[in-house]
Parts: sequence; structure tokens; C-alpha cells
Amino acid sequence: MIKTITSEEVLKKHRGPITSVVLVPTINAIISSGYDGAVGCFNLSSKEFSLLGYHDHLVNRVVSNKDGTLIASASSDYSIKIWDVFAKKCIYTLKGHIDDVEDFTFLDNFMGVSTSRDKQIIFWDLESGTISKKIYGHEKDVLSVDYYDEKIYTTGDDKTLRVWDIHTGELLYMWGPFDVETDTCAVDIHHNRVVLGCDDGIIRIFSLSSGKPLKEIKAHLSGIKKVSVSINGDILSAAYDQRLLIWDAKDYSLKLELENINTKWERSLTWSPSGEQIIAGTFDGTVCIWEAETGKMEDEIGKENNDGNACFNDISVFERNFAVVSDDGYIRTGCIDENIFIDKIEPSSGRYLMNAVHFHKDKIYAGAHNQKLHTFLLKKPCSNGCQNPDCTIIKKETLIGEGPINTIKASQFETVSVFIGCYSGAIVKTDETGNKKNKFVLHDGAVKAISLHPHEPFGISCSAGGELISWDYSGNKYISYAGHNAIINDIDFDPTGEMIASVSRDFSLKIFQFRTGELLHTIELGAKSLKSVLFLDQNTVIVGDYWGNIIKVNIAKKTASTQKIATNGISSLARTENDIFAASYDGSVYQLDRENLHVLKKRTAMIQRGI
Repeated sequence: MIKTITSEEVLKKHRGPITSVVLVPTINAIISSGYDGAVGCFNLSSKEFSLLGYHDHLVNRVVSNKDGTLIASASSDYSIKIWDVFAKKCIYTLKGHIDDVEDFTFLDNFMGVSTSRDKQIIFWDLESGTISKKIYGHEKDVLSVDYYDEKIYTTGDDKTLRVWDIHTGELLYMWGPFDVETDTCAVDIHHNRVVLGCDDGIIRIFSLSSGKPLKEIKAHLSGIKKVSVSINGDILSAAYDQRLLIWDAKDYSLKLELENINTKWERSLTWSPSGEQIIAGTFDGTVCIWEAETGKMEDEIGKENNDGNACFNDISVFERNFAVVSDDGYIRTGCIDENIFIDKIEPSSGRYLMNAVHFHKDKIYAGAHNQKLHTFLLKKPCSNGCQNPDCTIIKKETLIGEGPINTIKASQFETVSVFIGCYSGAIVKTDETGNKKNKFVLHDGAVKAISLHPHEPFGISCSAGGELISWDYSGNKYISYAGHNAIINDIDFDPTGEMIASVSRDFSLKIFQFRTGELLHTIELGAKSLKSVLFLDQNTVIVGDYWGNIIKVNIAKKTASTQKIATNGISSLARTENDIFAASYDGSVYQLDRENLHVLKKRTAMIQRGI
């Protein structure tokens, strides 16, 4: 049986992945942020963790001002909090964005700038906590910001790097749009250059004065999620190929590779102010510290308190059994008649974040951050229908090699085909044992979800680029469905296969006619981003959002009823004949009555908030 964390246990680390870290020498501590909404403090002397406070949703970024007296935390609750480092308390909550705040930078102690998925760049007066200026210009989500010499530098999902005058808000220069997304940038003030990390694995470097390209480094085999520049100009890059690299400031040669750790969070890697250390958060809620000169990992703070961080990303149900995967790299299984999880399985290659799971007859397919497909064979079920740990074996691991695996679905036909949606935009087809058969690329961005037609050999997939496309099992494109203007997070066929439902970060549910591509309905569902969707019947759709709400939608009437069941987002939905299953980032699986959405059972692997 699996141990469940109780709310009475002392909070000794983040309960969920750490998204961002910053070393603050003035208090000899590392300030951290996480999926649990917490802003924490790891004391480097005592190695103890303390809590500064919570946001209402996950925190994407923490940064310090130059003299180490203030911290800013940017959150998906659409706000920024400014913290006094010495008092360890929030002095302002900045409100003005209408979607996730992704990044923040201090211009000085009196002014700051934030970027958001609402496409806005906002300048803040930090003495009064009010907005001083807004800039519009990016065509999609704005993901990062840096500051130097009276200018700010921003990157976004519109595949551009832009330079703005901080006084007038004028766009001074734009690089791109590139062929790939540009998630991360950093300014090297000592060498008068800007460093851009791209989704094709290339580091692109440009002159700040002339705008001319200086260098392209073919650094990684997958998307770069973080670049950071040290005090002497060395470049740190972290990517989805699991490599952490340092490039020489003078000749751009590869200087060294950091010792790897499976559970690292690539987006969180950064230099210490002195340049002597590199720090990062992990999916386990711990903080890693590397020696910059040798690349050796010096310490992992919080690892002694680790029993897994069960932020659930996906759920699949087959007959009386279910399987869920989580950020801590485990696959947990259970029986719908039991109140607890039955088994917790670690892949033979180790724990890497898992986004995808599919339960098909006697097999569980799981997809990991290290680009591997794991195929588990269930030798025999227990008499009560659950899966005994002694009956579960790992059958095979297959390196797919297309970036992190985001979604998996297996066909219901006699000859089983497994379809794997990848970060690269590719859909990889395997047989039932994981042998690769085919690959087709229909999407410009990462494949977010796949759904298979209930009766015919067709599938649909959606992407981070806002594309919704149907295809046959050979990978031939069938129809493109137009309608969303932002990331599409999830899709589903209705039980007859006649309609498609999709949900997006544009806050809407859309219903399409499968065979014609006609948009039948657009239903706006408020101002909270939507994550998961599930047809109950031809007229009823269930939607889960990033805030823990379940929304039941009557398509014909365009009415919706909302019930909050979780303390974090509803990542995935599944159905049985009688019940709905909802997996949440809060560490629980909720079993709901189909009719009124009442919680029948709650299986908890982690209490995310509470001490």
C-alpha cells in the first residue's frame, strides 16, 4: 500500500515541482516558488525550509532586486507579490493582468516590469503598488523579460525577441519571428549581447548595439527551456534533451556539462550572483546546487524529506482499474472499488516527470520527460479487480526521441496501435509492445492531446500552436478545425464519433462536427484557463480548469454549472459507465457522480497545502 501524506505533517519542502529559484546572499538563502503556490526559503546554513506565503495558484517565477532586499513572485493567479526579504512578508500584491503572469524583473527598487499570457507588458510603481504603464505588441503570450541600459527584452509564443524603451514604451527592435518558439532570453551586459534559447535546440546570440547575429550554437537536441548568463558572461543552457551545459563567454565553446539529476526542472536553472554556483529546483520539491567550475552537484536540499510529489498529470481508466502519472515520475494504480492507491511503480531507468498514461486491457503505457515510452504488462488481476504490486512487471522501454511525451492513446480495434503525442510536434505510432511503426508531423507546436474515434480508424490531435487536426491511422491529414486563438489543452470525441470538443487557454469550449469541420458551438466559460474536457453524451460535456473547478456544460442550452472540487488544477478526466474520474495537480484523484458531480471518493497521495 502507498503511504499518504497527512495535513498534520510539518511542511519541510514544496509539495510539487519547484518552478524557479534565486540565491539571495543578504540572507544566505535560496528563495523558491512552486506548483503548490508557495514562495519558500531554503536556509543554506541550517538547510531548513520556511514558508514566506502562498499565491492562490502556482508560481512561475521568483526574482530578487539588485541589492537583495526585495523578492517578486509572478503567479498564474494573475498577480505579482513583492516580498520584504528580511521581514519575510508580502508588502504588495500587484494586480492588473488577466492571465498567468510568467516573469518579472526589477528595473530598480522603485520600478518593475511583468509579462503575461494576456500579451501585456506592465510597468509597476513599487512604492505605491500601482500600474504606471502598459505595453501591447506581442501577438501571443509573453513568457520572459530581462532589463539592461534603459531597455527591456521580452520573448513570447509569437516566436520573437523584442526590445522596448522603458520610458516611452516604444518598440526599438525585433528579432524574428523565428521558425520555432523562443521561451527564454538573457542579457549579457559585459559583452553587450543578448542570448536567446530556442525550441530547435539552438542558442542564438545577437549584438545589443547593432542587432546583428553574432553566433548560433547548436547546443541541444531538443527545446531549450532556460538560458542564463553568469557574471563573467558564460552561458548556461538547459533543455529537454536532459543536458545542462555551460558555454565559454569568449569563444562559445562547450566548457562543461553539469552532473545530471533526473528530477531537475529545466526552466528553473540559474547562476548564483557570484557565478560560483548554479542552482535549480526539482520536480521533487528540492533544490540542487552545482559547483560551476567542475559541474559537480554539491547538494540537494530537502531530499531527506522526499516521498514523492504526486502532482497528477493524467489518468486512464480500464474496466475496474485506473492508472495515474505524476511529476515525481511514478505510475500509481488503483481499483475503483478501493479508497486508496494500490501500487506505486518506478520505471527501471529511473524517475522522470510523466505527463501521459493510457490503460489498455492488460497493459499500461506511460510517457516520460526523458522521451521514453514505458510499457507495463499486468500479468494477472487480483480477485477484487485491483492490481497487486507483485503482479505488475515492466515489459519494455522505448526511446521515442521527440522531446517529452505529452499524451498517449491506444486504439480499440483488433490490431492495437498506440499513438504518442510529443513535444516536437510529432505523433509517433507504435505497436502494442512499443515498437515504432510510423511518425507523422501535422502540428507546428507541441502535441497537447490525442483522442481516437470510438468506431473508425481516425484520430484527432491538438497543439500548443492552437491547431486542431484530424487524421487517419496512416497519418494522412483529414480536416483542420479552425476556431481557437490560443493553446488547445485537451480534446475528446463524443461517444458516437460525430462531434469533437476542445478547450483552450482562450477560456472557451468549442464543439465541431467531425466529418465537415463545421464549428457548431462556442461556449465561453469565464476567465479561468481550461485544462481538460470529456463528453458524457452528445449533449453534455465536462470541463476541468486550472483552478480546481469541474464545469458541467449543456451544449444545446449553452448553460454551465460549476463545482470546485480540488485545490489545484484538474489535469485530466476519464469516465466509466457510472462515474467520472478527475486527476488533479493537488495530489488527489476524485471519483464523481456523473449526474450531479458529487465527490464519491477521494484518493490522496499528497496534501499540497497545509502544515
